Amino acid sequence: MDDVWKTIGALAARFDEHDRERGVAPEESVTLQILKIGEEFGEAAQAVIGAKGTNPRKGDSHTWSDVEAEVADVVITAMVALARMRPDAPAFLAEHLRAKSERFL
Repeated sequence: MDDVWKTIGALAARFDEHDRERGVAPEESVTLQILKIGEEFGEAAQAVIGAKGTNPRKGDSHTWSDVEAEVADVVITAMVALARMRPDAPAFLAEHLRAKSERFL
């Protein structure tokens, strides 16, 4: 999991750098990153609709592999958002997961 967080941290740093170069304020960067989670979720929802073939205009436009990839994009985007918000993102998420799982497991 350390390699995952190392990659997430590198992505977060790259996006922070890009936003600084464009003159985007840090608060706005975080807001836009959170909105990006919504965008990715929309793509996952679209893939589910396409995999189920429920849009008569588009038919079977996606596969369940597409859905899986889109869900992975949601997870990655959310992890990047957390890393951009909190320098201690790995520890924060681990503790949050521990607390949540105690309620359900």
